[in-house]
Amino acid sequence: MPHPHLQLDHVRLGYRTPAGTHVVVDDLSLALHEGRIGCLLGPSGCGKSTVLRAISGFEPLLGGSISLHGQVVATSRRSLAPEKRRVGVMFQDYALFPHLSVADNIGFGLRREPADARKKRVADLLSLVGLSALGRKYPHELSGGQQQRVALARALAPRPELLLLDEPFSSLDVDLRERLAGEVRGILKAAGATAILVTHDQAEAFAMADEIGVMEHGRIIQWDSAYNLYHYPATEFVARFIGAGVLVPGRRVPGNGSRIHLEFGEAEIAGAMPPEGKDTSLKVLLRPEDLYPDAESPIKARLVHKAFRGPDYLYTLRLPSGSEVLAHMPREDGHRVGDPIGIRLRSPKLVAFPASRPEGAAPPA
Repeated sequence: MPHPHLQLDHVRLGYRTPAGTHVVVDDLSLALHEGRIGCLLGPSGCGKSTVLRAISGFEPLLGGSISLHGQVVATSRRSLAPEKRRVGVMFQDYALFPHLSVADNIGFGLRREPADARKKRVADLLSLVGLSALGRKYPHELSGGQQQRVALARALAPRPELLLLDEPFSSLDVDLRERLAGEVRGILKAAGATAILVTHDQAEAFAMADEIGVMEHGRIIQWDSAYNLYHYPATEFVARFIGAGVLVPGRRVPGNGSRIHLEFGEAEIAGAMPPEGKDTSLKVLLRPEDLYPDAESPIKARLVHKAFRGPDYLYTLRLPSGSEVLAHMPREDGHRVGDPIGIRLRSPKLVAFPASRPEGAAPPA
């Protein structure tokens, strides 16, 4: 099997202070193969941008190693210079040169190439990003989305081994981000590029990445597909961070450890769980789509909040026990805040965590 295009092994990052070493990233590992788009997803301050700087060569390692195409480019003792790593970076603010045309911005990193080769490469990239008619324009004459495409084309121009994208959509309107993330993914795939995206926005991550690493406190908690992160979160942190949902009390059904009993129904355990032991208490993840209204249900939840979502409403429902859950409900339901609503489980399988497990701990392999 070929080497991963990018590999981080037990990387440790931080800085030294008079009081000692402050660790920002600890024991972080990942592998990304050629042509794949990876993403580091997490809240502000979790260390994701620090990892990006280390990959590009601007952050020294305290421990571990970074490899590109099977070649070690960084350890705690030696580091290949950034300009020798063939890593391209697309910055948050795009950093376009205002006095250069779109074409000259894209060709800026190709100044040492013959004029004809440079002109052809710029023309090919203008076509790739859908801006062939705008090569003579200047950055201030473009929309935010068009400027983003110019920045992407400029980063791709020198044919980098790896492209790093640091919060590339943060300066754009929220409504544009997911659509543009999908467009950027299409451009990267057409170029055959290998890339790592850093973002705190899961909609961007889902729209763009093949593999996503959810980070918390300087560690990757789960490196997986968007589907698995949503449906099979490895920890309570991932369950809370990805998508909408709540954790409610439940317990194993005696004599059948794969069954979960909730106050309004039973389901099977989805994913791996430790063998049944003395502690049968669970925390069960409920997504809004896991519940549906049923007037005949003996369990009545009280509607405490409703939010319009276009095709439906998002209800916050208080169960008889006092726990609150979320549920998508039809637009024409007519319920008012304070109404009792009969509910049932829609999903036959649910993700559950032992109630005694610390929130950051992953399930046993």
